[in-house]
Amino acid sequence: MTMDLSYKDRHWHETCFHCFQCKRSLVDKPFAAKEDQLLCTDCYANEYSSKCQDCKKTIIPGTRKMEHKGNSWHETCFICHRCQQPMGTKSFIPKDNENYCVPCYEKQFAMHCVQCKKAITTGGVTYHDQPWHKECFLCTGCKKPLSGQRFTSRDEFAYCLDCFSNLYAKKCAGCTNAITGLGGTKYISFEERQWHNDCFNCKKCSISLVGRGFLTERDDILCPECGKDL
Repeated sequence: MTMDLSYKDRHWHETCFHCFQCKRSLVDKPFAAKEDQLLCTDCYANEYSSKCQDCKKTIIPGTRKMEHKGNSWHETCFICHRCQQPMGTKSFIPKDNENYCVPCYEKQFAMHCVQCKKAITTGGVTYHDQPWHKECFLCTGCKKPLSGQRFTSRDEFAYCLDCFSNLYAKKCAGCTNAITGLGGTKYISFEERQWHNDCFNCKKCSISLVGRGFLTERDDILCPECGKDL
């Protein structure tokens, strides 16, 4: 008696139920269908399955594979280029057409922060030609982050403007605020005293004395007109 085999409302004689490519019988064997053609799993894999980027062999349907940017690997072939260990689902970093686990990438390529000595994988800042994590680049005085802020340095140590002013900047004899010299700030110096340009004014009439003659009365400076009354 002839066996009737069916699949999706289609019927075959037992002798006709075979692989379209290699003609091997598919009776009691796994198979796949493609465009109304029946294929054994080997032929289907060779014809339609992905090829491993590393070993170039077919990745059998149903087996686990790794994919990245259109490429596929057997799970056991997806290894770190440096340590040769399988990466599985762990984080990895591609570089120069090779893949690296994060520890190996950091050892081989990443810069290391001069403060904490750990690898800088994203961002970072450069100061005196040395790399820092943004969170490690701090004011020497108050320890606030300097990344993205205006800062200055003394003896190769970095300071925020407030700390630098409090520690090192000269004080204006007029307003007593710091004269930082930053951003092109101009100032007047006379007998070990300094003034902001805008503060170098006559004590009595407040006229600017920048570029003009002046007189002194104790700690005050006066224009020649107001000085006549002395």
